[in-house]
Amino acid sequence: MADAVLKEKDGDVTIITLNRPDVGNRQTDEVWAQVTGMFDAAAKDSRAIVFKGAGDDFCLGRAAMGAPTAALEAYAVRERADTIFNLYGAFRNCKAPIIGVVQGRAAGLGCALAALCDITIASDKAKFSFPEMAHRIMPTIAFSALVDRLSRKAATYMIYSTEEVDAHTALAYGLVSSVVPASELDASVAKLVTHFKNTPLPALLAAKEYAKTAFDMGPQAATDFARNLHATVNSYSKMKE
Repeated sequence: MADAVLKEKDGDVTIITLNRPDVGNRQTDEVWAQVTGMFDAAAKDSRAIVFKGAGDDFCLGRAAMGAPTAALEAYAVRERADTIFNLYGAFRNCKAPIIGVVQGRAAGLGCALAALCDITIASDKAKFSFPEMAHRIMPTIAFSALVDRLSRKAATYMIYSTEEVDAHTALAYGLVSSVVPASELDASVAKLVTHFKNTPLPALLAAKEYAKTAFDMGPQAATDFARNLHATVNSYSKMKE
């Protein structure tokens, strides 16, 4: 049986691929925990991480989505949810920038992960949705991935309506970074990766460090942080290599 998730290296770029195309790359919680570990490990020795799905779709979420489950007490429910919150944390705390590649549908957890990537390149055939409400699931897990990515109006519409939106709407919402023709998706990602390879590593990591916190700061604090980080990184000898 093929591995549910693949991890490859292209020099110091790590490529993580969800590999269950026959089920839209849905994964069990056990596999999602493994993905968290992959990102944590890749963060230590990668200048960038490419995250994608095999087949026609990016990811349709958790394998158990919509399936009946045994009634659990609150702390057991919380422990199960922590699997996903830990995954979100791996994305948010990763020192290397994460490039998401969305070729088809991204739903539920898959849509949340597309939003959490630092840069998300989408095919013009990509579709995005949060179907949790339609399955009688109160979706604050998914919602929490959006609070610093989408506007309030966009996030609440997607969560409440459960409607699927196209790639250009997702771009307007801030869920993705760029939309390209489906036939050019791989080439666009390869061009970006090549650019990252030619960028000094300290600059890549420092830009991610700044983006991680600056958007939550007031203007003066963000300016002071930028001033200090600029002086520190641009005077570093490895910027000349």
